[in-house]
Amino acid sequence: MNALLPVLEFIQSILTKPAWIMGLFAFVGLVALKRPAHKVMTGTLKPILGYIMLSAGATVVQENLAPLGTFIETGFHITGVVPNNEVVVSMAQSVLGVQTMLILILGYVVNILVARFTKFKYIFLTGHHSMFMACLLSAVLQASGFADAQLVIIGGLFLGLFSAMLPAVGQRFTEKVTDGDEIAMGHFGSLAYYISAAVGSLFSAEAEKNSTEEIEIPEKYAFLRDTTISTALTMSFFYLVTAIAAYIADPKVVQDLAGTDNFIVYALNCALAFAVGVTVVYNGVRMILADLVPAFQGISNKLIPGAIPAVDCAVFFPYAPTAVIIGFVCSFIGGVIGMLIVGATMGIFIIPGMVPHFFCGATAGIFGNATGGRKGAMLGSFVNGLLITFAPALLLPVLDVFGFENTTFGDFDFGVIGIVLGRTAQFFGEFGVYAILAILIIVAFIPNFIKTKGNVINHVEE
Repeated sequence: MNALLPVLEFIQSILTKPAWIMGLFAFVGLVALKRPAHKVMTGTLKPILGYIMLSAGATVVQENLAPLGTFIETGFHITGVVPNNEVVVSMAQSVLGVQTMLILILGYVVNILVARFTKFKYIFLTGHHSMFMACLLSAVLQASGFADAQLVIIGGLFLGLFSAMLPAVGQRFTEKVTDGDEIAMGHFGSLAYYISAAVGSLFSAEAEKNSTEEIEIPEKYAFLRDTTISTALTMSFFYLVTAIAAYIADPKVVQDLAGTDNFIVYALNCALAFAVGVTVVYNGVRMILADLVPAFQGISNKLIPGAIPAVDCAVFFPYAPTAVIIGFVCSFIGGVIGMLIVGATMGIFIIPGMVPHFFCGATAGIFGNATGGRKGAMLGSFVNGLLITFAPALLLPVLDVFGFENTTFGDFDFGVIGIVLGRTAQFFGEFGVYAILAILIIVAFIPNFIKTKGNVINHVEE
């Protein structure tokens, strides 16, 4: 095993970086289409560069959300558990590193096989989320009594099946967002987005005429149609209010963050940098879609008929930029209310994390808007805020066995899968876990024996 570690680490390094995964699939697709060498080179590089651009923008966003979280905690005296995928995964690597790595590799193989031989044609390209899920599965399965090869095989099967099947669950909603069937949701917060879309459908009659993107703005405020400007102004308001509240509560904390800058100037600079980060994300997404989707036609036509790329949630931001900000704000409000409910009922304060509430809340807002317009965006993302508060709280006891009691996964799918597998193993032992796996395998292959038009889940209404 030790001799194989360098090879496994190399493969893991590739599989955990969405930019390289997208580039690899684009390369395979373009070669399958027999494109000239220079087009293969540019068509491979552009999705890689686009995702690196997206990641750079997301990093700027995350770095500037951190002070906002500190302002809120300090200004409003909130302490508790902050859900964070990256933190819990980094803590887990010391005890679950090899298992996570092997589950990740096997999971990709299973995903491709499921896409090739079933009607679930989705290839999950968000590598870091695949790694997070592999880590969750290794923790939950080990706590459930699985070990060694048994743990890796069961974990890999679960990861591959989830990767192919979860995008299919809400593809009909994704099509409303993208107005087509070129991409799917490849992010393990997806169930909350689909629930947001379902909530938004309560206002389906208003979806088109009252879209967030059709908000009428007087001519003198036309500059607000510029996404970068409107994001900068909205976030400046939030940063200023929370920074002032934090400064009144504890000037030292705020000044330590600001360093030599005046704290007002520092807060405004964070808000403006946040807006720039969002704009960089948008530009990266455009570069990804311009070349990845056409290249995927080669995979779809030659290797995996009907294959559809399942991509990161941020890829959907340009489809409804106004819903992004509405979704973030309403999800955060839901998170605050959820925090109070969970604190009163469970004695745990799940502090609203700025990163999950921005990325997941924004996406929920986009999906809610697609089915229910402005009201759908607001209510759908508010429900998302509640969901990503309750799920991490209920997942905490499952992760306690590894001493992760001060943190938990932030996105909804992790909570649902971890809770279901953990509680099933608790009450029914290994047999219960095997039963869930068997059900998933049966569900994956049943559509093969049913006459459908294209991908069965895309056409459930037919």
